[in-house]
Amino acid sequence: MNTRQPSQDAGNRPLDKHAIAALVARDIPHGSFVNLGIGQPTLVADHLQADSGVVLHTENGMLNMGPAAQGDAIDPELTNAGKIPVTELPGAAYFHHADSFAMMRGGHLDICVLGAFQVSAAGDLANWHTGGPDAIPAVGGAMDLAIGAKKVFVMMTLFTKDGEPKLVPRCTYPLTGLGCVNRVYSDLAVLDITPRGVVVRETFGIGADELAGRLDLPLLPAQA
Repeated sequence: MNTRQPSQDAGNRPLDKHAIAALVARDIPHGSFVNLGIGQPTLVADHLQADSGVVLHTENGMLNMGPAAQGDAIDPELTNAGKIPVTELPGAAYFHHADSFAMMRGGHLDICVLGAFQVSAAGDLANWHTGGPDAIPAVGGAMDLAIGAKKVFVMMTLFTKDGEPKLVPRCTYPLTGLGCVNRVYSDLAVLDITPRGVVVRETFGIGADELAGRLDLPLLPAQA
């Protein structure tokens, strides 16, 4: 199976979270309205080009959010939904939390980028609870985003710390949304979730055949 690398810097190694975020930023179309989920997806803001035209939305009520704030630019009253200090870009707007969720639920977002505990081969998403007795559930706005955004990108490691696949035939954790995930960006591969199956777009530090064996899933080559 032929795969392509995203850049010469990627080499033959798995990607770290910053490199994954850069891949996501690269693939967001110019002028898109995008929500970045709590956790690693917030890093995407730091990798968007100044001329991308991308407008970032936060569920706590802001449009045209900029990269994370550093040093003297930190304003404790200007944060994203994950309470991380951020900057504002020219034309930024603020609004009520309820209006923000109306944007999310009303189909006004082109893309949302979310983390995940599991994604199924059918595009089902589980990202708010592992179901464990000691686990702390964290619903947030993920369910609204999963069904409201036109496309859902997931950013995650492809395996747990114990080596268990997070891309699975069927989710075993409580679901966030059904058939909602369009693409998975991970440390080892970028994968499209399509009606014909899981399609490999790029791999990093692993061959497609080896990856399919570790996932115990059939993986399809990208169409020319």
